[in-house]
Amino acid sequence: MQIAEKVAVVTGGGAGIGAALAHALSEAGASVLVADLDAESATSVAAQISAAGSTRALSFGGDVSDPEVLEEIIGRAEAELGPVDIFFANAGTTAGLGLDTPDSQWDVALGVNVLAHVRAARILVPKWIERGGGYFVSTASAAGLLTQIGSATYSVSKHAAVGFAEWLSVTYGDQGVAVSCLCPMGVETKLLRSGFQTDQPGASVAASAVTSAGAVLSPAEVATAVLAAMEEEKFLILPHPEVLDFYRNKGSDYDRWIGGMRRYQRHLMSNP
Repeated sequence: MQIAEKVAVVTGGGAGIGAALAHALSEAGASVLVADLDAESATSVAAQISAAGSTRALSFGGDVSDPEVLEEIIGRAEAELGPVDIFFANAGTTAGLGLDTPDSQWDVALGVNVLAHVRAARILVPKWIERGGGYFVSTASAAGLLTQIGSATYSVSKHAAVGFAEWLSVTYGDQGVAVSCLCPMGVETKLLRSGFQTDQPGASVAASAVTSAGAVLSPAEVATAVLAAMEEEKFLILPHPEVLDFYRNKGSDYDRWIGGMRRYQRHLMSNP
């Protein structure tokens, strides 16, 4: 995939990884629509890109778990920038935590972290097949390959995001649809620093599990890794390469890995 002169949509583009991706895409020559629940943040990122003068950038404020909002986002990009070549399903939420999480919070977690991906692909994949190609990039998490200590909603929804990306690649890869799945550990974002910081039981453990597992990267470092992987159309993008070792250990001896994660949880709980 060559980024120059392509049209990209980035959800969750108002901050963090999404904003860094939007800037990196523009610097590589793509036109970008920045979508975010926080309309003001999306507008700010798009304005920064436009001010740089290299490519066009638009903004859109709305909830990407809403199918009608996704239709509007993609429709606006097509009308003002051209056919969408690349879609970054990057918006995410840490809604919910443990077994006491109400169904309403599960609906939010699954809606943003999984169903928004499904709904975007439902709109775009038929168009890409007709045009002969397109690229879908899913932001999941290392939690989608491993687990998220302290948060059932995050772990389950990110596992589902990885599963959907796998299925999408297997099913449509031979028809020109490229798929990548981004699975980082800690990234210096608002989601990391405040997303799990609530007074709910398990919240502090969930946050500590991420920040103590490895290096906390900058969003720009992650964006660089994503664009480099896209050049090779690599499916699994691991800005923290040690995640692959953890994943291999999990697969080679699942029971041992579960035991290790329990010990890690006990350590985190005894050292808040």
